[in-house]
Amino acid sequence: MPWAWGIIWGVARPTDAVKIALGERVAAHRAARWPQLTGLPMRFRGEFAYSDADEDGDGWPLGRLRYRGVPDRWGFAVHLGSRDASEESLLPSGKSVGTPEEAIDCACGLYLGDPGAWI
Repeated sequence: MPWAWGIIWGVARPTDAVKIALGERVAAHRAARWPQLTGLPMRFRGEFAYSDADEDGDGWPLGRLRYRGVPDRWGFAVHLGSRDASEESLLPSGKSVGTPEEAIDCACGLYLGDPGAWI
């Protein structure tokens, strides 16, 4: 039975340790690859990790990661400002899952006008 008391069985939710590790990975990658951003804060809800880009106090939604049960395998949805919603997306590798760094590079390449991030 897939539903029990409003919970979907089989959905992986990141542990506190995974959340902390993801925040550290994203912060390190931002500093190394996207230094023009002053932050990439993460917030969590269920299996999702949401990221906003912060550029000197001017912030905007960047995208959403979906935890797949393994710290290096996350689904990715880019935030579309035109619809104010996230849409499941493929990474530049053509895969639907990848590392958090690949997802950050994909979204930042789009929003910061740097397609070289996709190479």
